Amino acid sequence: QVQLVESGGGLVQPGGSLRLSCVASGFTFSRWSMSWYRQAPGKERELVATITGAKFTDYADAVKGRFTISRDDAKKAVYLGMNNLRPEDTAVYYCSADSPYIAYRAWGQGTQVTVSS
Repeated sequence: QVQLVESGGGLVQPGGSLRLSCVASGFTFSRWSMSWYRQAPGKERELVATITGAKFTDYADAVKGRFTISRDDAKKAVYLGMNNLRPEDTAVYYCSADSPYIAYRAWGQGTQVTVSS
């Protein structure tokens, strides 16, 4: 079955950097669009960044210029590089995979990112 496992979260000071990883299994990774979402306490889950199978990327306005999404199809992994982190970036970050065949989205379990001094 489809599985997504995130890692790389943690506590970082404002202005710092983190790199999140998501390793996938159970599907033809290279054909699926992969995304990172985040959910802060008391807020709805929001889209952070997307990368398609053709490696086109898109970002939420709040993270443009600071975050970079990338993928390694050989490793079945997607990454989120986060620079110049701000306290408002604090959230649980989720990896997701969208099937190119049917209306189906898989989710990882999430990884906590806390930006605080």
